[in-house]
Amino acid sequence: MTPFLKICQLSIPVRIASFGKIFLFVFYCITLATVMSCSKEKEDVTPGDESTSENSIVIDSTTTSSAAAEGNTDTAANADDLLDSSTFSTVVTISFGSTVAISNPAAGAGVSVTETNGDVVVNATIAEVEYVLSGTTTNGSVKIYSDKKFKLTLNGVNITNNDGPAINVQSSKRAFVVLADNTSNTLADAATYTPSGEEDMKATFFSEGQLIFSGNGSVSIKGNYKHAIASDDYVRVISGNITVTAATSDGIHTNDAFIADGGTLNITTSGDGIQCEEGYIVINNGNFTINVVDKGISAAWDTDDTIDPYLTINGGTIKVTSSAGEGIESKSVITINNGNISVSAKDDGINAGSFIYINGGNTYAYSTSNDGIDSNGKITVTGGKTVSVGSTAPEEGFDCDRNTFKITGGTIVGIGGATSTPTANVSTQASVILGGGTMNQLVHIASGDGAETLTFLIPRTYATMLFSSPKLKVGTAYKLYTGGSVSGGANLNGLYTSGIYTRGTQASTFTTSSMVTKVSGSQGL
Repeated sequence: MTPFLKICQLSIPVRIASFGKIFLFVFYCITLATVMSCSKEKEDVTPGDESTSENSIVIDSTTTSSAAAEGNTDTAANADDLLDSSTFSTVVTISFGSTVAISNPAAGAGVSVTETNGDVVVNATIAEVEYVLSGTTTNGSVKIYSDKKFKLTLNGVNITNNDGPAINVQSSKRAFVVLADNTSNTLADAATYTPSGEEDMKATFFSEGQLIFSGNGSVSIKGNYKHAIASDDYVRVISGNITVTAATSDGIHTNDAFIADGGTLNITTSGDGIQCEEGYIVINNGNFTINVVDKGISAAWDTDDTIDPYLTINGGTIKVTSSAGEGIESKSVITINNGNISVSAKDDGINAGSFIYINGGNTYAYSTSNDGIDSNGKITVTGGKTVSVGSTAPEEGFDCDRNTFKITGGTIVGIGGATSTPTANVSTQASVILGGGTMNQLVHIASGDGAETLTFLIPRTYATMLFSSPKLKVGTAYKLYTGGSVSGGANLNGLYTSGIYTRGTQASTFTTSSMVTKVSGSQGL
């Protein structure tokens, strides 16, 4: 007999005067027994048996990691490129219309300005001159010869030239191009150029020297002949809104360097978006939207050992779409220190000749027919969040041709037909290679205690996944789920950083037995 029944028995009087009292007492005992029994059953429940609470998992948005950055941290800073470092005391104005109005206070004192059939030619031998362009011409141009650096302000000017560039700078000196605040400017060149001796002309806005853009206005440029903007030296964008509506070749083409500190650039071309022919590219900041047929951003030169065509991204927002070429390319080293980068390309999303360093930022690389991220040499990841999507086998999410692949921080997800394998003896953060997944399906990894490790929305069906994160620990058991749902969440290129995940179907389990664990999937060549 249970203690409870003993209590009930002892509580019953020997003589009971009323049946009603007996009924009430029995009812009380039964009720008390039921409550005590339910309470005991509740205490015996094993955590995890309740499907509603245990199947809903908070996505970890706080765990991050970064190690000492490696690679290039150059910003290409140059005080001589700052407009405030120079003085321009003489202002020459050129206004287009039914006629061309010219005001030249330095006439006969070092600056001559001539006009023939709408084409304006400037010859200057003195310093500190600013040229201000305004008005509209449907068959005109501006050509500048200058022995000294100068300032060129576009103050609501619209130039279309029918036989050459719209603006042609035949000077090796700096041209400070200012897009005047609250102005819109347009430039268009001819489909064919009339030669001018041995002069080089290959863009709507061409310069033999440096072109340094600033101001808060806008310029829209169409390259009918070849490039939209070209310099035989370098182009620097400090601020301003630059739109290349079309170009038969490159949007911006330089010989020595392209540098961006800010500004907004929208580039649409039949060739490359931004190409540096023999030098380097540094992007410190700015907003880039690049839609091209060939390469999006390219520092490309591979025949001269004296040139280092490196590409460094220190910040900014970059979106590249290439229908036939590579997204971002360097024939040397690519270093990503920060920024928000999204690349979709037919060829490699991101490709480097010798090394790729990823130290920070948010990077998404998607290739429709090749590797997501491809280094012909080594790869090192020390921080940031990176999602790389390669095509089907043999293409890879991350490919470094079996060279050193070092992971010391950050979060990476690489999917494709195969993957390069991280190098265990130099890596300090765990990684795992897993099998396939299906497009538009969620894949979720949870540790043995139920903590969220990865929640990822698959952008395309794949055979192999490489995953590394500070959430992944060596010597730990994990469960892999497919399907399910996420509510109230935010994802970065499919990688969820917040929200509540409701579990789908448990597909498999694995244990990270070492720094690099291969569960399934394919290793690339």
